[in-house]
Amino acid sequence: MITTILCITLLIIFTSLGFIHFYWFFGGKWGLEKVIPTKENQTSTLSIPRFATLKVALFLLLFGLIYLVKSGLINVHIPYLMTKYGYRIIPSIFILRVIGDLKYVGFFKKIKNTEFAKADSKWFVPFFIK
Repeated sequence: MITTILCITLLIIFTSLGFIHFYWFFGGKWGLEKVIPTKENQTSTLSIPRFATLKVALFLLLFGLIYLVKSGLINVHIPYLMTKYGYRIIPSIFILRVIGDLKYVGFFKKIKNTEFAKADSKWFVPFFIK
């Protein structure tokens, strides 16, 4: 029962994040200023191709699907290795996100006064730790 509740919660989270990335892929602007790392002068540290946003959206939906299958609510054949290692790889990706690049992103970032850095400290890092 607890596993099912956790899996459904993760499904909702990953699906919601996936839809936000689809929104950005299709040209949405809401929230963008707080999700792309910036230098202290507020210039972007990277240029994110639209295709990368699509890939992230699809991976987030895949993560949600993996947890939906784990919940037992649907019976879809997913390769054994994906389910066996997926449950370890998915959290590992987010642990690496929390650690970050040690400069702009994550718990140990040095640049802390930008809009992104404040949002990262307030929302993203605590969200991924839980």
